[in-house]
Amino acid sequence: MDYYSAKITALIDELSRLPGIGAKSAGRLAFHLLNLPQEDVDRLTDTIQQAKRTVCYCEECCTLTDSKLCPICASPARDHTQIMVVENTRDLAAYEKTGKYNGVYHVLHGAISPALGIGPADIKLKELMKRLQGDVSEVIIATNSSLEGETTAMYLSKLIKPTGIKVTRIASGVPVGGDLEYIDEVTLLRALEGRTQL
Repeated sequence: MDYYSAKITALIDELSRLPGIGAKSAGRLAFHLLNLPQEDVDRLTDTIQQAKRTVCYCEECCTLTDSKLCPICASPARDHTQIMVVENTRDLAAYEKTGKYNGVYHVLHGAISPALGIGPADIKLKELMKRLQGDVSEVIIATNSSLEGETTAMYLSKLIKPTGIKVTRIASGVPVGGDLEYIDEVTLLRALEGRTQL
């Protein structure tokens, strides 16, 4: 038995298709939207439609942008000889928030996962290899520490090393505030291997 009218149920169904939004959250969002003034709803829908129409891949690093080049690739103040490879635009944003990295990025839009049928041709590897024909001194592989991220890192390393470009991997280990007794063995081993002198 439906509790709501067909239009409300349809709105809840559409919202629940968004990642991380379950049926309860979708219901809360739906009723929040229905209680907004019409001009707020119009502004939200216009913003979504404009973003969908105008956002594209940066011609250089493949991140999402609304112009030919993203602000990072367009900046002459960035070190264009150092490329950090990340899985998605959210990872790029996380590194940018640190304010400590001055190089540029390359966004793969995924990771190699044979189990999910995602191979090297399904992510932005061709675009990366094309960029490496320019003046690049180092590629920093900053994929996740998951099985897919590690697989992608190993594949990239084997692909890039023959070019003579320096290939590095971000360190991984014990998170700040983490209790050693709850951390898995692989993470502890990486933390030990990546130790630095004090």
